[in-house]
Amino acid sequence: MARVTLEKVRKIYDGQRPHVAVHGVDLEIADGEFVVLVGPSGCGKSTTLRMIAGLESISDGRLSIGDRVVNQVPAKERDIAMVFQNYALYPHMTVFENMAFALKMRRLPKGEIEKRVKEAAQILGLQGVLDRTPRQLSGGQRQRVAVGRAIVRKPQVFLFDEPLSNLDAKLRVQMRREISRLHQQLGATMVYVTHDQVEAMTLGDRIVVLNEGKVQQIDTPLALYDRPKNKFVAGFIGSPAMNFIDGNLLNDDGLRFRSKSGGVDVPLSGNTARALAGRAGTPLILGVRPEDVRVWSVGEDKAVDARARIDLVEPMGNEIFLHGSADADELTARVAPQTLPAVGEDVAFLFDRAKLHFFDPESQERIG
Repeated sequence: MARVTLEKVRKIYDGQRPHVAVHGVDLEIADGEFVVLVGPSGCGKSTTLRMIAGLESISDGRLSIGDRVVNQVPAKERDIAMVFQNYALYPHMTVFENMAFALKMRRLPKGEIEKRVKEAAQILGLQGVLDRTPRQLSGGQRQRVAVGRAIVRKPQVFLFDEPLSNLDAKLRVQMRREISRLHQQLGATMVYVTHDQVEAMTLGDRIVVLNEGKVQQIDTPLALYDRPKNKFVAGFIGSPAMNFIDGNLLNDDGLRFRSKSGGVDVPLSGNTARALAGRAGTPLILGVRPEDVRVWSVGEDKAVDARARIDLVEPMGNEIFLHGSADADELTARVAPQTLPAVGEDVAFLFDRAKLHFFDPESQERIG
C-alpha cells in the first residue's frame, strides 16, 4: 500500500470560457487511511478521484503515489484499482472469469490467479457463486464482484466512485459494512467518493468536504459535525440540516442574539458571551442542529428562545421531526417519540446553549 499526496492540484477545462473544476487541492492521504471525498453534484469530487486514477489529466500541481510523482504516468501503470458506480461486469463471463480477467491480461500463472480469486471470494462471501454469470446475481452480489475484481490485483490504492448509488437502502447499509470490514482486513489505502453524507460519516477515517471545486474542510467525521469550519460544512453535514437564523448580536441587559424578524431571541452567557463580546451590534448567523432544539408546550413555566407554529410533523418511528415557523424564521426540531403536536399548534423552542454555532454573514466562517 502507499500514501497519496495532492499538492495544489487543479483541473481546468479549456474552451471559449475555461472552467476551473478543481481549485488547488492540498491533501495527504496516509498509507492505509480511508478518506472520503464528499459534496454536492458538480463540486469536483469525482474529477479529483479521476485525476488520482489517471483518467483525467492534471492541469496544474503535483500528484504522488508513494514516492513517485505520477502526473504523466498512464492509468494502467499507477498500480491503482477503481470500483465504479456502474459495475461494468462482462455479462458473458462467470464471476470467477470477471475477477480473474485483469490477472490474465497481466499473464500471471494460472495457479496464482486461482489463489487470488478464491482469497477475494472468501473475503467477500462469493465462494458459492463463482460459476454464475452477472445476470444470475443480486445487485449486492454484483457490487461485491466489482470490489473483488479490484482486490485480486493487490493495488497500492483502491478508488471508489459512488459504488453504492445504484443499490436500494437496505443493500447500501449492508455494503457500507462490507467495505468498512474490507478496509480493516486489508489495511489498504482507500479513497471513496460519494454525495451521501451518511456514507461519508460512517466510512471515512477523514472526510474532505468540497464545494464548487474548493476544499471546505478536511477532518474526522465527529470534528466536522461538532466544529464545522463554515456555514456550508455545517449545513451539508447532518440530517435534517442545521437551522440557520439571520439576526444581530445585541447588548440589551446582557448579550443576546435576536433574529431579524424578532421571532427568535436567545440570551447568551458564559464562554459563548465572552467569545462574541467584541461583536456586539453586528449581524450574525445563528446555527443550531435540530437535535439540539427542545420543545415545550406553550404555557409551561420553562425558558423559551422562540415561539413557533407547527407547519409539518414527520413521525419517523424512533424520532420525530417538527417543522415550525417563528415569524419569518423556519425551525426544525428532532425529538424523541411523544404526543405529537397538531399542525397549526403553537409550541415553545429552547436551544441547547452548549451546542450553538455562530457564523460571520460575509465570510460565512464559523466564529470561535
